[in-house]
Amino acid sequence: MFYLVKTPWWLRFIYRKCVWLMPASEKVLYLTFDDGPHPVVTNFVLEELRKFNAKASFFCIGKNVQAHPELYQRIQEEGHGIGNHSFSHLNGWNVNDADYLEDIAKASKHINSSLFRPPYGKITFSQIKKLTKEPFNFRLIMWSVLSADFNVKISAEQCLQHVIQNSKAGSIIVFHDSEKAFDRMRYALPGMLKYFYEKGYRFEKLEEVP
Repeated sequence: MFYLVKTPWWLRFIYRKCVWLMPASEKVLYLTFDDGPHPVVTNFVLEELRKFNAKASFFCIGKNVQAHPELYQRIQEEGHGIGNHSFSHLNGWNVNDADYLEDIAKASKHINSSLFRPPYGKITFSQIKKLTKEPFNFRLIMWSVLSADFNVKISAEQCLQHVIQNSKAGSIIVFHDSEKAFDRMRYALPGMLKYFYEKGYRFEKLEEVP
């Protein structure tokens, strides 16, 4: 399994129509959670965020929102952001544009957001062009730090260190509120929240397109 924990400058340049980092004028981090909502994992995340008065952005899968609308509602009621992560978690490199866009449009019926993150971070230039124009007008959100909590071959401590060692003001950090990631995320998330909170950082949600 190949992935980059810290996104290199050249990848941000190639996909410069996507958002990889936020302005770093203050000590602020942007936590994001992909693949939920999940009845056990998402509730855990929300409780941990509350302990530090932290806000985050949840990139939800449409079929999971459809299955757990009460959790989707709770996320918003507690002041967190919402993003579209497609309806069925399609890999944009493996499907044609029509099917990909149809799946995202289906998710939009359940997820009211102008933010979109492509599953696996895999999206073509053609798909980017179409998603940033009418009728979608999405702001495409990527990341600068990948916790790798989805990787069952690493330890929970490694996951925590990925975030601590690579995050800085303005970083967009990816965790997953999914069953697969839970063993690592439930250790790494509280640890990183405590670490950065004690260093004077705030945790804010990503803003939607006006």
